[in-house]
Amino acid sequence: MTSMQQQSVSDKAAAAVVGAGYMGGGIAQVLALHGHHVLLADVDAEAAERSRSRLTEQAQRFEDEGLMPAGAGQTVAANLHAARSVEDAVASADYITEAVPEIAEVKSEVLGRISAAAPEGSIIGSNTSALPIGELAASVTRPERFLGVHWMNPAPFIPGVEIIPGPQTPDAVLTAAEDLIGGLGKRTARVADTPGFVANRLQFALYKEAARMVEEGTARPEEIDTVVSNTFGFRLALFGPFAIGDMAGLDVYESAYRTLERAYGERFSAPRMVADAVAAGNLGVKTGGGVLDIGGDELEALLAYRDAAYAQLSQLRSRLGFAPGLEGAAQH
Repeated sequence: MTSMQQQSVSDKAAAAVVGAGYMGGGIAQVLALHGHHVLLADVDAEAAERSRSRLTEQAQRFEDEGLMPAGAGQTVAANLHAARSVEDAVASADYITEAVPEIAEVKSEVLGRISAAAPEGSIIGSNTSALPIGELAASVTRPERFLGVHWMNPAPFIPGVEIIPGPQTPDAVLTAAEDLIGGLGKRTARVADTPGFVANRLQFALYKEAARMVEEGTARPEEIDTVVSNTFGFRLALFGPFAIGDMAGLDVYESAYRTLERAYGERFSAPRMVADAVAAGNLGVKTGGGVLDIGGDELEALLAYRDAAYAQLSQLRSRLGFAPGLEGAAQH
């Protein structure tokens, strides 16, 4: 059992972040804000110190703007330190995040350095958007302590983090990482080691279909962004696709898929899980079945939550106004 696994959730693991750019810096900020002693490493000591200074100043600005809690600037400044090298950063770390550029050769080289210098009991997480964890694990000494931990930009404010096991990662290591990330106020989801994982596979599928619509002349990019952000994308701020489908009705989805399939071919045929659920009479919340099997005593509370959440999100967006630079696009 690793030293990280032996700690209780309330303990503050010593952490290292290797790669102090926008992504790695944001992760380091979150760790430091929640009381972890963090050593930050980059290409050299000067780059690490520049990033430490930038991140502490940014945390103070976030505090002043009400985006981080009172005392955030001071807490980050007290807990975040620049390391002279990758090896110095990880030498005493319980938990290590690798966040160097998304280039397989670069990540492999850095992971080799990290695992050679880190304590045997440390946990090493790679922040990769799409690179297979199994391939990266080949560069790690004792790969059973290695996993993917995929954050999304901007790390301080996006709540979701994907947890991806490597081929040799045991449940104890996954659970320890989930406990630590959960203690940072994040929501974790354990997903399989497939290219793109869940978030980017879905995100890039949407982008490709949107680009196809532009190429076909269906709508301009500005119009597509307006439709997405004000319709189903608005819902996605609060619910995932399966919850939305269950609330809409899987019979409605199956019927829509039949129309889309006639127009666009097999790529828009109804998923087997939807067709099977409809055939069995499990249409979603209207029948108490569906994909997520939502119903019973929770149904009325769910629908009340949905309506209140959508109303409050709409009010928030009205207060925020249009995103700078996109006002004209949103109005056309």
